[in-house]
Amino acid sequence: MAQPPPAVGVLAVVTGLIAAARDDTAGALWRLAPVARQLDANVIRVPPGERVAPHVEPDLDVLLCVLHGSGELTVAGGTDHLEPGGLAWLPRGTERSLVAGPEGLVHLTAHRRRPGLAIGSAPPSAAAAASPSHRRSRAATDGGATDGGEPACLLYRVCSACDRPAESSDARFCARCGTRLPD
Repeated sequence: MAQPPPAVGVLAVVTGLIAAARDDTAGALWRLAPVARQLDANVIRVPPGERVAPHVEPDLDVLLCVLHGSGELTVAGGTDHLEPGGLAWLPRGTERSLVAGPEGLVHLTAHRRRPGLAIGSAPPSAAAAASPSHRRSRAATDGGATDGGEPACLLYRVCSACDRPAESSDARFCARCGTRLPD
């Protein structure tokens, strides 16, 4: 397994990015980058007076921590003032919006990592499904399952040395560093 990024260095990096950001800088200043992670985290800057429009996160709870500046957070109709050190839990399914104060607002968001998107094959036509050769080939390749796609766990495609995912499902070695991929 690849070494995780140094946990202590993250604070210094984020502090430097906040200090270097211009007043009109907007969006993500930092993102948690390792491929093999269970958490998504971002440091977001909203310029002075700008608004993050009302929206709903349908699937994930989000934890928001204010790092710099001020603003207002509206969740499900209630509004709270935000200042450095402020922490908010944003339950999934609730509408939320932000307005940055006069010096802007920099906040950290953290939530479970979203699962990757999977592409499945289209269901076969009725004529093809009735074909004996189609039934034989499907049964031979996937144990008789009728929907396509890849296995639920794709860790066999992630390099243990550098966390790079292999682009091909039959790759045996990492294209970046040459390490043998897990079986």
